[in-house]
Amino acid sequence: MALQAQAAEPQVRVLLLEADRMPLAAGQQPLVLRAGSQRWSLAPSESVVLQLTASGLVLERGGAVERLPQMSELWLEPAARPSGEGADFQLQQRGYRGRLQLLVGASAVRAINHVLLEVYLPSVVGSEMPASWPQAALRAQAVAARTYALRQRKPTAPFDVSATVSSQVYKGVDAETPSTRQAVASTRGQVLIYGSSLANAVFHSSAGGSTENSGDLWSQQLPYLVSVPDFDQHSPVHAWEQRLEPEQLQKAFGEIGGAQRIEVLATTGSGRVRQARVIGPAGTLVLTGAQLRSRLGLKSTLVRFEVLAPELAALPPSLPPLPPLTSQPPVQVPLPVQVPPPSLLAIGRGYGHGVGMSQWGAHGLAQRGQSYDQILRHYYRGTELRPYTSP
Repeated sequence: MALQAQAAEPQVRVLLLEADRMPLAAGQQPLVLRAGSQRWSLAPSESVVLQLTASGLVLERGGAVERLPQMSELWLEPAARPSGEGADFQLQQRGYRGRLQLLVGASAVRAINHVLLEVYLPSVVGSEMPASWPQAALRAQAVAARTYALRQRKPTAPFDVSATVSSQVYKGVDAETPSTRQAVASTRGQVLIYGSSLANAVFHSSAGGSTENSGDLWSQQLPYLVSVPDFDQHSPVHAWEQRLEPEQLQKAFGEIGGAQRIEVLATTGSGRVRQARVIGPAGTLVLTGAQLRSRLGLKSTLVRFEVLAPELAALPPSLPPLPPLTSQPPVQVPLPVQVPPPSLLAIGRGYGHGVGMSQWGAHGLAQRGQSYDQILRHYYRGTELRPYTSP
């Protein structure tokens, strides 16, 4: 299917960092740091630090410190037209293309990368998948990432997506390779459409055998995000175990003094935890699967729990009864045994929320000879591959 992208390429705004200290550097070309009519030039490879202090912004460069006037926004951008090779700027020693917007808040500065969508995507594909994977899997990832980024654009918000797993991972130019650039170029402009709208092309690492219905995890059941068989049996996280020690359980469930056992009360159609009861020394908690995963740092909610406390099985069911009162010498009654808190074992499958495309499943289908559009049709049922056009 030959699809052509529109001529006007969209941009995406990516939140890279929110902090009070911004280590910045130029790439192989000079940069300009500007705020309104003020300019500061950076020579090729020159490093500076922008620091937010209690009394305002300071610029540290070459051992000197310059206090900057009060401002809410700065831009770091190439002094001339970018060459297209290498990074245009560095933030925390990681290189990026495009421009950097710095929004100054009361306690932190937001660093937001403004970059052309098709320039952003090769890094996302290489950050989300091993670049050595088959082209069919990389191309499926490119289309899903492009669709996701476009659907997340929010003109009235300060940025569209973050550079972490809370959106999709973006590690700058170091994550680009010839194979990820090929995957993006060969699918240029292609997106997933359902009806007349961009699909919510979410993805995750590994589904553990079957993906999840979106309505079983989130508030809305989308017709194209339904549970389908996964092909991730070769994934290193298809099946996993995680030991949960008493110290971790105490920290996770401090309000009930830890956890002696966890009972799954309800599951989704794919077997993921919908609701669970945590029984602790000082009470019980009823949590959703997502809350349980967050508190324990689990790979997924496709999980069950076992108690690792063999010493409990060796204890008598109850203490012996007290002896009758007689003139005989008193019988020594054993003191209660102090039982250490148990460890738990989480036994699970998959990694991630389980909705949409499984990346390891895409790899498995690619190894079976499926094309990228076949992979996308499997995970996003009823969607169509089309060229992106502005609404």
